Order: sequence, then C-alpha cells, then structure tokens
Amino acid sequence: MRAALSTLKFLEAGSLSHAFKIMKTHPGIMPTAGCTDIYVSLNFGTLKVREFLNLWGLSELRKIQMKGDYLSIGSLATYTQIIHSDSVKKWIPMLIQASSSIGGMQIQNRGTLGGNIGNGSPAGDTLPVLAAAEAVVVLGSTEGIRRISFNMFYTGYRKNAMNPEELILSVEIPRIKSQQWYRKVGTRAAQAISKIVMAAVLSKDPEEQQDPRRIRIAFGSLAPTVIRAFRTETALAENGNITEAQKTLLSEIQPIDDIRSTALYRQTVAANLLAEWWGKVSPRSLIKS
Repeated sequence: MRAALSTLKFLEAGSLSHAFKIMKTHPGIMPTAGCTDIYVSLNFGTLKVREFLNLWGLSELRKIQMKGDYLSIGSLATYTQIIHSDSVKKWIPMLIQASSSIGGMQIQNRGTLGGNIGNGSPAGDTLPVLAAAEAVVVLGSTEGIRRISFNMFYTGYRKNAMNPEELILSVEIPRIKSQQWYRKVGTRAAQAISKIVMAAVLSKDPEEQQDPRRIRIAFGSLAPTVIRAFRTETALAENGNITEAQKTLLSEIQPIDDIRSTALYRQTVAANLLAEWWGKVSPRSLIKS
C-alpha cells in the first residue's frame, strides 16, 4: 500500500550545521536529496520511516574539487554533474561510465552519489567503482568530522558503519595511477538494474609493480554488499594466470538466486568479465591460460 502523504513529516535544512542539529534532535529521521530511491519505496509502501530531512538546498555538498592528492566529490553531486565534470574525467573516468549507466536523464539529474552510497543496494552502479578506487567516505555530525574507508563502510545488507546522527558529506578519491575498467551487465543496454557490475584498476607505474594493491577488483550484485575480490587480486598479482584467478574468484564469491538472475549466471558472467578485463590490460606474456 502506498504511504499516505498526510502521515509524513518533512524538515528543511537551512545550513549544514542546521542539518547536524536536526539529525541529533530527531532520532530516526531520514536524510533525503534526490529521492530517486525513497519515492519508489514510498510508492510501494515498504518504507517505515515517516520523518525526512531535505538536504537538497545545501550547495556546499554539491562541490567537485581537487584537494591536494585526492579528488573530493560532494555527497549531493548528481550523476549529471559527475558525467560532465572535467576533474572526474581526468581523475576517475570509470565513475563517469558508472554514472552514465544509471537510469535515464531524469534520474541522472536528481540522483546523487551520496544517495547511492547511503541507500547501500548491492546493485548500486557506482559502488564497485568506489571500492576499486579505495575511496574514503567523509561523515559529519555535531560531534565533528570523521573518515572511513569505503571498503569498511558496509557491515551487511543495506547496513553501514555510520552513527545514527551522521550525514555523508563527501567522498575522497586518491590518485589512481592505473588503467581503469568498468562494466555493467543488465537486461537492457540502459535504464536497467544491474545483474552484475565489475570495476577494476591495474597500475602500470613501475614504482608500484611490487605493490600488492596495484591490482584492485570489485563487484556489485554478487553479495549482500559490494565486494572487493582480495583473493582474486592476489592470485593475479602473483602469477597472472587468468584460469587460476577465475577459480579463485568462483571460490571467493557466493552469489544468490533472485528475481533478476541466478547464482550460476552470476558466477559465469563474473568469471567471463574477469577474463575480458585481464585480456585487455595484461601483456600477453603474463596470460598463462
């Protein structure tokens, strides 16, 4: 049953400090911005929250800017902003690919990066990108600012390490001296929820050849949360054998059957995507299949 609007309460934040105070004094309130996910839940009557905080007017959370050796993307930056950002294009182009695959123009104009992170759907298209990029989530409240690694952010299905009073302020992405790759597989070429998403980076920097993090691989729609394939990364870093790496990946992931796909399909496609990426970025001499 659809939620009756008369049962909902909406508060407006006039400033970031005001938003922090509202979060502290209204336990259980849900912060909102683009509302592309919230409207769906309200329409289906599955959202139990009845009090919402509108953050859309906080322009300071919409900035995309370079800060030293990292790129900062505000939580209210829309997918359209990301797609047209020269800084994002230069720093992390695979995030543009992910943003371009989300919904249609209307969703891209309203949907925000912070919303995708906060919603926490394992099918969130930008999440594997942030995992492979080893991004940092910046959180804020009346208690101050704190940072948490994106790869430590989720604790379970749609659960995260945020305190109830905190807001997502921005995402910080360190310099990636690597080739970047992104691929989404869905039922259609556009405007479809992903069956599986993969993002990966491979450093070609000679100074990083001994760095175990030079290979980073992340998947979406394979588990309750976005996952980093750490064991698969290690397998590839050690000998470059894609066949062995595929076996490692299949033992590392445990996808489920659901309405969009089967576990077997996801396992097969994940292994195929890994091979497709490795075949494009790895020198032939390293591919021992």
